This record gives sequence, C-alpha cells and structure tokens, in this order.
Amino acid sequence: MRKLVLAAALVLAGGMASADPVIGVWQTQVDDGAYAHVDMSVCSGKICGTIARTFNDTGEYKSPNIGKRLVWDMSPDGKGGYGGGRIWQPSTGKEYRSKMALAGNRLDVSGCVGPICRKQVWSRVK
Repeated sequence: MRKLVLAAALVLAGGMASADPVIGVWQTQVDDGAYAHVDMSVCSGKICGTIARTFNDTGEYKSPNIGKRLVWDMSPDGKGGYGGGRIWQPSTGKEYRSKMALAGNRLDVSGCVGPICRKQVWSRVK
C-alpha cells in the first residue's frame, strides 16, 4: 500500500510540473543579429528550455545550436517567478546564474556572472 501511495504522489507531482504556465515555446530577443524559439518543458522535475528554431534578418536558418539546452534547473516559486537555474548565451558561449518572471505572454529572463547581469524579454509563441 505504501508503494502505491508513493507512486501516486510521484505521478501527481509530475503532472503538476508539466502543467506549469511557462511550458511552451518562447521567442527570445535579438542577440548578435539572431533570435530563437525556445521550447520550455519539464526536465527532471525542473523547468528547462532547448533551442527549437533560429532566425536572423533573412528568416529561419539552421543554426548548429538547434537542440541545445539554453535554460535549465529553473524552480518555480508558485507566484510566476523561477530561480536557481542557469542560462547559456550562444553568442558569447557564457553561462549565467538565471531567474525568470512570467507575466501572461511575457517572460522576463535575466542572467548574472558576478555583478554583471543581462536581461531579455521573451514573448510567447505558443
């Protein structure tokens, strides 16, 4: 009986995480002449995002970064905020401590290395 209760709790917890409002596809701001569509999902119980499509001034193109992890280890705070995660900036190859704030179809994303922080506003694609 104990194993059944534990299994049910794990299924419910997984279902709650997958219903997180940040799940979906988000468009980044332009960085170094390009932008991406990022597919946000649940990875190991936390929020992560991978590059799904890439665009530049000529339209969609096949970047070598497609499929790469851009955001990982984000934990929701239950109030639209996410923290404790990391974000990778493809144009520089740098990785930052990151947090996000969700407000409807807007996602404020920031990342810091020491005292240096960068911010972007992403918009929901779907």
